[in-house]
Amino acid sequence: MTDASEIKSKRSPSRKLVGRQLFFLEVSTNRIQAMKPDGSDRKVVVTNCQLPDGIAIDVSAGHIYWTNMGSGVAVNDGSIERVDIDGTARKVIVPCGATFTPKQIQLDQKGGKLYWSDREGMRVMRCNLDGSEIETLIEAGRGELDRRDPTNWCIGITIDTDRRQIYWTQKGPDNAGKGRIFRADMDIPNGESPANRSDIEVLFDDLPEPIHLEFDLANRVLYWTDRGDPPRGNTVNRACVDLKTEPEILITHLMEGIGIALDVPGNQMFITDLAGSIYTANLNGKSKYNLLWSQGNFTGIAYAEI
Repeated sequence: MTDASEIKSKRSPSRKLVGRQLFFLEVSTNRIQAMKPDGSDRKVVVTNCQLPDGIAIDVSAGHIYWTNMGSGVAVNDGSIERVDIDGTARKVIVPCGATFTPKQIQLDQKGGKLYWSDREGMRVMRCNLDGSEIETLIEAGRGELDRRDPTNWCIGITIDTDRRQIYWTQKGPDNAGKGRIFRADMDIPNGESPANRSDIEVLFDDLPEPIHLEFDLANRVLYWTDRGDPPRGNTVNRACVDLKTEPEILITHLMEGIGIALDVPGNQMFITDLAGSIYTANLNGKSKYNLLWSQGNFTGIAYAEI
């Protein structure tokens, strides 16, 4: 098993920047933008979103998927949309009200599914790539009383397609140190329900405010952003999930860190924060620098080789 500290820290000199793209969400202007990983060729791809938060790219089909949190108040009006990578053929695939406040989203291309966390819905959900067969996999709470408790809010999500498992965050109240990261199987055990599953495992607890997740499948290392107070919050972290090692803080001094994307073969990560910055660094957190600085309010980010 690979220890997190042993992951390579040198970028492969043979890899080219041609065809590599970052797609990111600007919640302050409700837009999806794209640029190269060096910050060049920035362009607007989609406008008139409704508080977008999570984004996933299906390169083979040429699609961008993203979540809309909705009106931004405690109203059940979230949705998920899809558009071609060039910004055409926009389509709502999960309509308003089918999910409450969808946050991070992940694509399981092999399984033909989308997975996402639903904050005020207090759920982890999935559907087919066309939006059909919407399912609730995890139900952390139900009803208005449970909704008032942020420890029930599901925020980030990532997937392990090899072992068919999901990971998700429940961040807890602001700066309360009650954040947790969970793991469970993709499918509900026979005879059980989303609210009563025997396979749910708490991997990490007492975290400041864990937000978005990414999974390095090759090395079995989990990465996440944390919005809570320093020194453990406003950070990027990682841990080997099978060894259950203590989380390693890689990057500090973010301004409400949210989105994270990995280019594992290129030994590169990309991070957004709500203050409008996009950072890049090696997977060990070294060589951090700004691609964009104070450009609005950013949420989700995705990396793709087009």
